[in-house]
Parts: sequence; C-alpha cells; structure tokens
Amino acid sequence: MTYDEARALYPVLARFAYLNAGTLGPLAQPTLAAMAERDRFDQDQGRGGRAWFDGILALRARVRGKVAELIGATPENVAITSSTTDGCNVVVAGLGLGPGDEIVTTNSEHPGLLLPLHVSGARVRVADVANRPTAEALERIAACVGPKTRLLALSHVLWTTGQVMPVDELKRETGLPLLVDGAQSVGAIPVDVGELDFYTISGQKWLCGPEPIGALYVRDPESLRIAFPTYWAQTSIEPDGTFVPRDDAERFATGWTATRMLAGWETALDLPPEWHFERAAAITEHCRSELAAICEVIGEPSQGTLVSFAPSGDPAETAARLYERGVVIRAVPGTGWARASCGWWTNEDDIDRLVAGVSA
Repeated sequence: MTYDEARALYPVLARFAYLNAGTLGPLAQPTLAAMAERDRFDQDQGRGGRAWFDGILALRARVRGKVAELIGATPENVAITSSTTDGCNVVVAGLGLGPGDEIVTTNSEHPGLLLPLHVSGARVRVADVANRPTAEALERIAACVGPKTRLLALSHVLWTTGQVMPVDELKRETGLPLLVDGAQSVGAIPVDVGELDFYTISGQKWLCGPEPIGALYVRDPESLRIAFPTYWAQTSIEPDGTFVPRDDAERFATGWTATRMLAGWETALDLPPEWHFERAAAITEHCRSELAAICEVIGEPSQGTLVSFAPSGDPAETAARLYERGVVIRAVPGTGWARASCGWWTNEDDIDRLVAGVSA
C-alpha cells in the first residue's frame, strides 16, 4: 500500500490537518464500515443465542491477540478495558497500597494516572522531569526511590512534551513494580513490554480505534488482586459471590465492551502500514523544524510523536482559531503550550497549514 492509498482510508484528512491523535486518532473508513456491519449483524442475530455469544468471545480473543502482538506480549497477559485510566485504577487499587507506602511518579503525568495514585492512600513522591533534558530523567526518578517505595508509575511518552521516559532502565535499576501509562506510546512508537509489570494502552488515540476502548498488560496476573471485579473476572461463581478467578489477565477486564467497538478496533489494528513508525518519526521532526522557525518548540528532537510549542497568544484561543482554519491541535492545560500530534498519516501540507495558522 502506498502512502497516498493508506492516507486516503481516513476521511477526516480530506477536510482537516488532523494533528490531535494524542487525544483521539482519526477513524478510517474500514473501521467505520466494520462498526456498521457489526451493528447490522447484532440486529439480525437478536443479540442472543449460543452462536452469538461464542462469536463475542472469539472477537475479544482476536482483539487481545492483536494488542499483545503490538507490544511483544502474549494474549493471556492482556485484558480489555475502556481506557488507560481504567488500567491505572485497576493496578493501583489491586496493589492495596496504604499510608505506609510510597509511589514515585513525575511532574508531567496525565490526571488519568495521577488521580488513581492520589486516592490510593500512599504517599506520592514526584520527580522533577518537566521540560528538563531527557538524559536526566533516569537519575531524577531513581533519586526519589526509597525503602518504602512500592510502585513506580509514569508515562512512557509524556503527554506534555512527547519526551520518552526510560521505563526499561528504571525497571532494571530498581527492580520495583512499574506501572506504565502507554496512552502516548502504543501505536506511535515501537513498544516491547519486556520485563515491565503493568502497561496501559489507549485504543482511541494512536491506534485509531473508536472510543472508549483500551487494554491493560499484566506480566503476572497472580501479583495483582482483583479490586474491580466484572463478569470477566470469574470462571464460576457461587450464590454468595464466592468465585473462582480466571487464570489469565482478562480477570482484570473492566466490563462489557460493545461489540461494535471491538469490531472497529479489530479492523483499526490491522490498518497501519509496515513503515508507519518510521514515517511518524520523520514527519514529527519536520514539524518541529518548521515550527521552530516561528516560535519556541518545547523539549528535544527524536523523542515521541508529540510536538509542543509556545504560541504568541493564549494556547486555547490558538487551538480554537486553528480549528476554524481546518487545523486540529490542542492546548496543554497549565503550561502555556499548544500541542500537535504527528501520526504516520500526517503530510507536509498538514504541517504547512499548521505553521501558517500559528503565524497568522
């Protein structure tokens, strides 16, 4: 598939310079068609009968398998959720942390991770990595680790600057359980979970699935108690609620996922061309270079696929003005920055429209 053929699968790109996959990715025509087809199928089948339910189980299994392949894992270690926030809540609550425990995180995390940390009851220690050289991140985060640290919890790619955090190195150096917020990484940069303990995945961002949908990787399901049980947590249950847990990570699935969502995500997962990571990295650097000629660009090159910059005016007003010109970006709250998300589908004309809009 050529670049133009691949890009043409996403109808929104014909109308917008769509630079906001860090919030929601563009939906492809095949994804939309798969969702509509599944709606018709469910209507025809009456959403009932053994064959229909067996088909749902098979669909869930296929989606888990494709997500696992993306991150170098096995399907048995993947649970379907509705978001990365879901995954963060499942892990933090399942660890049973309390006032005598500490969690180490950074000062550039999304509320979807920070909020679960702060309601856990543990003390949260914050490493200062915001807009500092990425090479310093390992030392800064490790310096916050102490004898009471029970969890490291941070993003693989910072949602504010696109900087890539040294998650594998942190795991090797500390040996501590590590929860990774993968909202801005999976689908944007190559990911291999390796020895990481918990990794959350957003389906609607860089993987361009419908919303809300996501997944959670758990390296050792037995290491985490089931704090938010749903139907998928059990293989059998007694009248008093006593149950036998599933023997894989699907025990942590956060509930029923609409079949149309699963069908859409399954299709979306098959669409990225083989060269998508290389293309995304190249167009991100082009975006950084072009914006740097007219304003301050935040962070360093050769990181993730987010480009944050300081516009001359209010970032929220800048984003609104650009939308009226057919350019979709977002403001990063509390920073004075706006943010462009560069996917493999982004072309040079999109960047030209962004630069022209920022300059206007």
